[in-house]
Amino acid sequence: MADQDIPTTTNLQKVRVFIDFWNFQLSWQRYTAKNSHYRVDWNILPLWLANNAGSLALGSPDSRIQFEGAHVYLSYNAKTPQGRKLHHWAHRRLQRVPGLQLIAKERRPKNPPVCQKCHKSIKECPHCGEKLAGTVEKGIDTAIVTDMIKLAWEDSYQIGVLVSADRDFIPAVEFLHDKGKKIVHAGFPPEGTSLANACWSSLNLTAKIDEFRRH
Repeated sequence: MADQDIPTTTNLQKVRVFIDFWNFQLSWQRYTAKNSHYRVDWNILPLWLANNAGSLALGSPDSRIQFEGAHVYLSYNAKTPQGRKLHHWAHRRLQRVPGLQLIAKERRPKNPPVCQKCHKSIKECPHCGEKLAGTVEKGIDTAIVTDMIKLAWEDSYQIGVLVSADRDFIPAVEFLHDKGKKIVHAGFPPEGTSLANACWSSLNLTAKIDEFRRH
């Protein structure tokens, strides 16, 4: 059989990206504070993350990656103009990015603080009488972990990119590693050091901002 007739096999590595929006956005704002005109290019970021994580995690010279999509998890406060504006922008802008799936969850009212002695709720400030109101992010971390494990179970990726600094993801990352998945952390060090150490490898976004910012 001639050499050109010998069948070859390619080890295809499927990559998925999971972005904790607010964790990423707040870190971005801190690291671009001196360049406040910097904006994320969402058309570039998902595939950029997949390609760079894939380059780190490829198991052999014959391997290549296939981008399976990105998931962006975002919470918003529907009771404020800023929250409604964010929700509108996310659906109008992010949902148009090829391969990107938006998971948007409305923030819920936060329970008022409780007196440690009588255990009654403190609904108003004892000094000025202002109502103590706030919101809390509900379900974002759970949604990220659920999707990472569910999609791993369905074998829809071999390499996962996790964009967050939240150490609460460490148990999920360790579980996925035990199941043979490579989770690559992407963040702005030193934030998220504990999570990065638990991951298979990590991407330093601080040094690469110019590659995925809007020009």
